[in-house]
Amino acid sequence: MEMTLRWYGSKFDTVTLEQIRQIPGVTGVITTLYDTAPGDVWSRERIQEMKAEVAAAGLHVAGIESVNVHDAIKTGSADRDKYIDNYIETLENLGKEDIHLVCYNFMPVFDWTRTELARKRPDGSTVLAYTQEAVDAINPEDMFASISGDMNGTVMPGWEPERMAKIKDLFAMYKDIDDEKLFENLKYFLERIMPVCNKYDINMAIHPDDPAWSVFGLPRIIINKKNILRMMEMVNNPHNGVTFCSGSYGTNLENDLPDMIRSLKGRIHFAHVRNLKFNSPTDFEEAAHLSSDGTFDMYEIMKALYDIGFDGPIRPDHGRMIWGEVAMPGYGLYDRALGATYLNGLWEAIEKGETRHAVK
Repeated sequence: MEMTLRWYGSKFDTVTLEQIRQIPGVTGVITTLYDTAPGDVWSRERIQEMKAEVAAAGLHVAGIESVNVHDAIKTGSADRDKYIDNYIETLENLGKEDIHLVCYNFMPVFDWTRTELARKRPDGSTVLAYTQEAVDAINPEDMFASISGDMNGTVMPGWEPERMAKIKDLFAMYKDIDDEKLFENLKYFLERIMPVCNKYDINMAIHPDDPAWSVFGLPRIIINKKNILRMMEMVNNPHNGVTFCSGSYGTNLENDLPDMIRSLKGRIHFAHVRNLKFNSPTDFEEAAHLSSDGTFDMYEIMKALYDIGFDGPIRPDHGRMIWGEVAMPGYGLYDRALGATYLNGLWEAIEKGETRHAVK
């Protein structure tokens, strides 16, 4: 595996490439053209500029997160083919620039949902958190206003103000879309893009819905083992794979994370590994990566990835805000750097343990 860190670009991220380069074991970044809108074509020139900036700092682009999918594709509207053609052109340009991993999601309206961006923990750190009771008590049109004050002046992915300003229109677009229709639209999209993925060896890694259940009545399909296996079988191509995000799948305590990983051998192209702490099944907060700080056994998650021969990029996911850092919630430097070194330590321990076992 390769340890990486997500980076939004020098114009948008409070974390610099120079800082990332100093995190032990981190050799690449997962990045994006953050100022492009869903449906825009990414030009080769802009991709080349992005790669050159990263390379100048002694790192490389290990993958893209995300090339966002236009709502016309998700809803299957009459103009979806135009946006799929644009997506294919972007994939061609990425492939020509030797980039072979794209993380994306197929979530309606909200890319992810949290009810708090700065819940204070006993140690004084602040974290992203979710309570179903808060969601049930709020109008979806008021969600953005309820959390925007805690964004520390940043623009958070999936919660761009211009997108949230159209929240009524977005809900109207999805009013006739249920799980089955969303699956059909995902299948259509994947079938259209697989030829270019085959040509340029591009792995498409779908990100799970977060949280892993319906929010505000919207359909959610990338939520559990059954649905993921269905997605892979309906477009049975090795380039049609997943981003295994322990934090997103882990929002549903019925998901057995190590078992899911082992069932997806060969189709996990990218991994986000983080911990959650549950106060109740519908009230969770994002913990430090350390197993003892949350609900999940991080060793077992990393061991499962090792056991299936996972060799793709991995990154620590949302970190706490610690040591007075002011950054995009979940995407500061300090706690993610701690997470990266912790995950690297687990991987090293697993490797050495397996080697010693083999020698004996």
